[in-house]
Amino acid sequence: MISAPLADGVIDVHAHWLPADLFSLPPGAPYGPMRDRDGALYLGDIPLSIPTRAMSDVAAILGDMRTAGVGVRVVSAPPFAFPVGGVPGADSYVTAFNEALSAVVAGADGRLVGLGMVSLDEPAEARAQMERLAGTEGMAGIAIPPLHYGRSLDQGFLRDVLTDAEALGLAVLVHPMQLSRPEWSEHYLSNLIGNPVETATAVAALLLGGVKEQLPRLRICFVHGGGCAPGLLGRWTHGWHARGDVRRHSSRPPDEGFGELFFDTVTHDPGLLRLLTTHASKDGIVCGSDYPFDMAQSDPVRFATDHGPSAAVLTSNARAFLGL
Repeated sequence: MISAPLADGVIDVHAHWLPADLFSLPPGAPYGPMRDRDGALYLGDIPLSIPTRAMSDVAAILGDMRTAGVGVRVVSAPPFAFPVGGVPGADSYVTAFNEALSAVVAGADGRLVGLGMVSLDEPAEARAQMERLAGTEGMAGIAIPPLHYGRSLDQGFLRDVLTDAEALGLAVLVHPMQLSRPEWSEHYLSNLIGNPVETATAVAALLLGGVKEQLPRLRICFVHGGGCAPGLLGRWTHGWHARGDVRRHSSRPPDEGFGELFFDTVTHDPGLLRLLTTHASKDGIVCGSDYPFDMAQSDPVRFATDHGPSAAVLTSNARAFLGL
């Protein structure tokens, strides 16, 4: 919950933080652990091309905010810290992260807001974690992956998480996990192609699965401008009208429900951001940065306002996403 006033200025809804004592990542994590090597951050043996302090040091985050003209930053765990391994012990990691994040947010004078984590294998524990987050000052919601055990947001555990999030009034940020495939093993394609595809899959599952129709109060945001979704929305809508199996679980074509979702501005392409704004609601575009990764939008506020909504609209939309 957020009852204390936030700082003035544009709200960046998509940024990451992880304390150094949780660099080990949750049990069973497919990547990692994270390591500091002479001030640079590595994921296992993979260089992340960012200073270690950019991920773990709150002072570095606040300094970057001043440089970028961001008034408030909404921070969540990096996606490789999501507890997707299915190994015992993840609950303790989730609790440790949520408690550490809530403490950081509490000491930031309204400049930081938190999105916590939930366990992804035990429904009762996940519900209890969300209930605690809903009662914790400065914590607005949760961040989740778009896929889990071969299912997306319309089925299984993630579908149950969305139901609980709506009931508790928690915002949900969906962030891809950069899942590997053999054909994406070179050229960083697991990120450059994989991340947008993961996100588009989740958007399609939400709309074609009728999830947003069944959970009308759900506040859910998709990062990276919705991935491939803006460019595929026409195809999905045509398929919904043309095929009974496509529309079996939804009563509205996807281009109608698309306007009820939130999307950040991390597109790296003014044309794509303009396309997104033609499909999404004017109330659904929020500023994002993807700080501190090398794929971040380098000047997030300027990019968003030059090619999308005004700073005032971006801020109003972010407040709505956060439930303010």
